[in-house]
Amino acid sequence: MHQPDRYAAFLFDMDGTILTSIAAAERVWARWAERHGLDVERFLPTIHGKRAVDTVAAQRLDGVDVEREADWVLEAEMDDTAGIEAAGGVAAFLASLPEDRWALVTSAPRRLAIRRMQAAGLPVPGLVVAAEDVVNGKPAPDGFLMAAERLGVAIESCLVFEDSLAGIAAAEAAGAAVLVITGFQHNHVATRHPSARNYEALRTSVDADGSLRLVGADAGAGGEVPEG
Repeated sequence: MHQPDRYAAFLFDMDGTILTSIAAAERVWARWAERHGLDVERFLPTIHGKRAVDTVAAQRLDGVDVEREADWVLEAEMDDTAGIEAAGGVAAFLASLPEDRWALVTSAPRRLAIRRMQAAGLPVPGLVVAAEDVVNGKPAPDGFLMAAERLGVAIESCLVFEDSLAGIAAAEAAGAAVLVITGFQHNHVATRHPSARNYEALRTSVDADGSLRLVGADAGAGGEVPEG
């Protein structure tokens, strides 16, 4: 798939892309699913890349207050940061970027996103588009469109770093280029986008006009993401 040579900004998903809190998230969501009599093994693959309110609502449980249940999940996740770690090479990669040329676009609520970034030892950027900032979460494009607008760049000139099908669909719908980060995922399916396992082989250079160039990604199709 053809990718642009230069980008105005980089937009990063969080979980599964620049850090992993998958084990912590799945511990919490497994407890939630058990409370509601769901098949945990079938349910857990569906949670990735989506807002908690959307995941809860999708279960269509009778008599359930979606917002209250999402709040329960949030507080449980705030208390469980065991095993959260950064992707290989990502700290140095983020440090190489101009502060006004990257943003975090996450399905997590802002409080949880900041907590997990701190737990992973990663910097919180000046712009974070979190779950509560958009009406429609991923796979809708709203978060990426908002990030580009607030950075003052065209979404078509942005590169999105993602790991999940919901996130990739959101980036595609927004009109951005996509790089799939595969290192944290299991049970993958192929995509048409370039990929990288982590950030250890990725490098960025900044042109005189502020444009970003990326080297080190696999330019062929075949990035892999979880089916859930």
